[in-house]
Amino acid sequence: MAFLSPSLLAADFYNLERQIKVLEENNVKYLHLDVMDGNFVPNISYGAGIIKSLRENTNLVFDVHLMIEKPENYIDDFAKAGADIITIHQEATKHPLRVLQQIKEHGIKAGISLNPGTSLSVLDYLWDELDLILIMTVNPGFGGQSFIPSSIDKIKETRKLINQNKDDILLEIDGGVKTTNLESLLDLGVDIFVSGSDIFNKDLNLMKEKIEYYLERI
Repeated sequence: MAFLSPSLLAADFYNLERQIKVLEENNVKYLHLDVMDGNFVPNISYGAGIIKSLRENTNLVFDVHLMIEKPENYIDDFAKAGADIITIHQEATKHPLRVLQQIKEHGIKAGISLNPGTSLSVLDYLWDELDLILIMTVNPGFGGQSFIPSSIDKIKETRKLINQNKDDILLEIDGGVKTTNLESLLDLGVDIFVSGSDIFNKDLNLMKEKIEYYLERI
C-alpha cells in the first residue's frame, strides 16, 4: 500500500484550516512539510513555529522535509514541534550519519533526501539509520516544476537497493507528481507520493476529486 503526502508549500494559507480539513475528511494520512532557508535552496518557506501550530490542530503524519543548510542545528526544534518524520538532504550537512542518529534519538523516523544529481552511492554507509529515502524528481526549491524523466531509473535502482539492504525503508518521491503522470509511476515500488500544486486548490471540490484520483490508484 502506498500513501499520498500533499505538500503544504502549495496550500492557500488564507484558507489553510479548510484545506487541511479536506485532507482529513478524504483519508489522507500524511502532510509533507517543506522547510526552506533561502540558502540551501533559493526560497524561504516556514519554520518550526508554523509546524507546532499545525500539530495542535491535526493528527496527520507530519512528513517534514528540511531543505536547509546545517540541519543538525534545528533537529531538536522540529522534533519538539511535532514532526513524525524528519528528512534531511545529503548535500546539506558534512555529517549526515550523525544527523540521522540525532533525529532517531527523538524517537521519530529519519530520512535522507537526494537531489537529481546526487549519486545513490552516498547511501552506502547510511543504511542502518535510515527509515526513509526521498528521491527528488525535480531540483529542490520551487513548487510546480516538471518531473525529470531520468528520475525513473534512479527510483527503480533505489527500490532494488532498499530490497537488498533494508526492506522496511520507505521510498518517497517528490517533484512534478501529477494526475497526468501518476500512472507511469505506479509500478516503481514507491511508498509515498508527494504532490503539491496538483492537490491543493482554492476549489475544495476539485481538491477532493484530485485526492480521490490518487488514492484510488496508489
